[in-house]
Amino acid sequence: MTAKHRGAQADASAPAGALVPPAAIKRITWLRDELNHHIYQYYVLDAPIIPDVEYDALFRELQDLEFKYPSLRDVDSPTQRVGGEPAPFESAESMQRGLPMVVRHTVPMLSLNNAFSDEDVVGFDRRCLNGLEKDPANEDVEYACELKFDGLAISLRYENGRLMQAATRGDGEAGEDVTVNVRTIKTIPLKLKGDVPSVLEVRGEVFMYRRDFDKLNERQLSAGEKTFVNPRNAAAGSLRQLDPRVTAQRRLSFFAYGTGDTVGFQRPRTHSEMMDVLVNFGLPVCTERVVVRGAYGLLSFYEDVGKLRDGLAYDIDGVVYKVNAFAEQEKLGFVSRAPRFALAHKFPAQEMTTTVDKIEVQVGRTGAITPVARLRPVFVGGVTVTNATLHNEDEIRRKDVRAGDTVIVRRAGDVIPEVVAVVFERRPEDTKPFSMPKVCPICGSHIERLEGEAIARCTGGLICGAQRKQALLHFAQRRAMDIEGLGEKLVDQLVEQGIVRTPADLYKLGLVALASLDRMAEKSAMNLKAAIDASRERPLARFIFALGIRQVGESTAKDLANHFGKLESLMSASEEALLEVRDVGRVVAQSIWNFFSEEHNRQVIDDLLAAGVKPVETEPFAKAPAPLSGKTFVLTGTLPTLSREDAKELLEAAGAKVAGSVSKKTDYVVAGAEAGSKLDKAEALGVPVLDEAGMLALLAQAGAAPAEE
Repeated sequence: MTAKHRGAQADASAPAGALVPPAAIKRITWLRDELNHHIYQYYVLDAPIIPDVEYDALFRELQDLEFKYPSLRDVDSPTQRVGGEPAPFESAESMQRGLPMVVRHTVPMLSLNNAFSDEDVVGFDRRCLNGLEKDPANEDVEYACELKFDGLAISLRYENGRLMQAATRGDGEAGEDVTVNVRTIKTIPLKLKGDVPSVLEVRGEVFMYRRDFDKLNERQLSAGEKTFVNPRNAAAGSLRQLDPRVTAQRRLSFFAYGTGDTVGFQRPRTHSEMMDVLVNFGLPVCTERVVVRGAYGLLSFYEDVGKLRDGLAYDIDGVVYKVNAFAEQEKLGFVSRAPRFALAHKFPAQEMTTTVDKIEVQVGRTGAITPVARLRPVFVGGVTVTNATLHNEDEIRRKDVRAGDTVIVRRAGDVIPEVVAVVFERRPEDTKPFSMPKVCPICGSHIERLEGEAIARCTGGLICGAQRKQALLHFAQRRAMDIEGLGEKLVDQLVEQGIVRTPADLYKLGLVALASLDRMAEKSAMNLKAAIDASRERPLARFIFALGIRQVGESTAKDLANHFGKLESLMSASEEALLEVRDVGRVVAQSIWNFFSEEHNRQVIDDLLAAGVKPVETEPFAKAPAPLSGKTFVLTGTLPTLSREDAKELLEAAGAKVAGSVSKKTDYVVAGAEAGSKLDKAEALGVPVLDEAGMLALLAQAGAAPAEE
C-alpha cells in the first residue's frame, strides 16, 4: 500500500466497533479467496492466469479495505503473508537423498512494498528520513539501487564455501528444496572463492535470458509440447522439474541480490559493499546497480533504467531501493510482511488482461496477411492498446485465440503489442475458432499460403491497394524496368493522389500531370517521362522480375525467359511445364502458375502491352545442357574490366549458377582486387580460384565466350 493511499485512509478508517457494511464483508471475503487462488496458481502450480499488475490491484484493494475496517483483519489474510504455500515435493529421489521436502528459512525471505508513482517514492524517502531522525533540510538518506528481476527468488546455503542447499521462497518462512536442480545452473558456483564464512545464505533470483527463452520455446514447439508465456514462467517451471536433467537443458541463470543467515562472518557496513563481497566470492551480481542519495537520486535511477530496459538481455519489471547502511536498516525495521528500509518501484505493466472484440486481418506492403485482435482498450506498457498482432494462422491455432476471449496482452517498448496467452478459465461458451479468409479484404484476390511458409499472402500484388506503393517501386527499380527518377516520394504522391493504381498507369502519365507534383520542376518531369518511355523495351527477364511474382527473383526470371522465350508461352505454361525450367521446384512452379491464373494480373499485363510496353523476347534456349550447366560460381572483389553484374550475366548465360557464399559445393571462385573473406574461405576449402582472365578463358573453352561490344 502506497504512502499516498495511507495518507488518504488516515481519516477514512472506521472507528473501532463501528458497524461494517455487509457489502464490505462480502468484498473482503471474495478478495481473499481470489488472491489465495492466484497465489496457489503462481507459487504452487507455476501457472499464473493473470499478470502481476492485476494481482497487485486486487492486493491493494484488500489492504485498503482491511485498513478501513480493522475489525475484519485476519492473520490468515493474504496481506499478512509473504508468499504462497510451499508446494509438496513428491519426488522419491528427494526422499532418497535424505533431504527435507520443505526447508525452513533461518532468516525469513520477505516481500517488498511496491511503488507505482513518483509520489510513492517521495513518501518512502520521507518515511526513511523520519525513521532515521534526519533533518530533511540538511541530510539525505543513502540508498543502494538495483534492478528488480522477473524470475524466481531462491536462497542458497553455503557451508564452508560449498553449496549445500537451495530452496525457493515459498511462504517466506519455508520453501521447497530445489538443490539438485540448482546445481545444474552453471552461473551458480558450487564452491565459493577466497576466505569464506562457515555459513553464508545468499538470496537471489533465478531467471532466463530472452535468447534462451526463445530457443526453449522453439524446442517445445517443434516437439509438440506446451510453450511458455514469458521467461519468468519458464524459469519457475524449469527450476521445479522433478528430473534435474530437464532443468539442465533449459539454461537458467542467477543473480545474487542479498544475504540471509551468516556464521563466522564480519558483515561490511553497507549493502553495496556486501554485493562487492559476493562478487569476490565468485557469485554473479548484476552490474546495473548504483548508490544514490535522496528521492531525486532514486527517481533518476528509475528513469535511467527505464531507458535501458528494452535493451537488456533479460526481463525486469522495476527497480529496488534499499537503505544502504545496515545499521540504518536495523533501525527502520519491519512492518507486517515487508521491511521499512526497502521498496520495489515497478514499471508500467507490460502485460495486462483484456477482451478480444473480434479478429480481423491486415494486408502488408508485401501482401503478407496478418491476423489482428481488435481489443477492448487496455492501458499497457505506458499506452492505451486497442489492437494486438496474432502473427499468423499457425500462431492463432497454437494459442487458440477466439473473439470473446479474455487474453493477456504484452507490450514492451516500441514492440508491436501481441496476444501472449488466452485465459481459458474466462472463455465464454459460444466462442468459435478463427478461420483465415480465402480472399484479400482489400482487393478480393485469392490468399495463398505456399508449402513450407508460415505467412499467407494476397496474390493481387499488381492491383492490391495495400501493396500498391511497394509494387510500383519494385516494378521501377534498376534491376527491373529501370525507371530512373521514380523514387519513394514520387510514388507516394502518385498513389495518394489516385493518379497511378497499377504499373500500366505509369505509361499513361503526361508532362502536365508529372509537373504538377510537389518538387517536380518541368525539366525533372521531362527526364522522368523520358525514363518511363525508355523502359518500354526491356529484356523479357527484367519484365518478368518486375511483375513481382512471389518466389521469382532475378535468377529465376532469367531462367524463365531463357526457357520459354516468349511472354505468352510463359503465361500459358502448366505447372508441369514450369517444373522443366532449371532450378524451378514445386513451390516456385505453383506460385508462378497461381500468379498467371489470376485474371486481374493478366489484365494488368494486357494493359501494359496496350500502353506500348514491349518486352524484348528471344527464341527459347535449346533443351541441350548449357556449357557450364551444373557449375556454381562465386564472385568476390573488384574485377579489372567487368562489373559484378556483367560477370554474373556472362556466367548465367553459359548455364552456371552464381551464388552469394562459398561452400563445399562451390566449383569456382572468381576473385578480383580486395577479395576478402570469400577468397580466404575458398582457399581453406580447396575451391579453385580464377581471376577475370581465367574466367573468360573458361567461358571460351566451354564455347560460351562473351559477345564483343
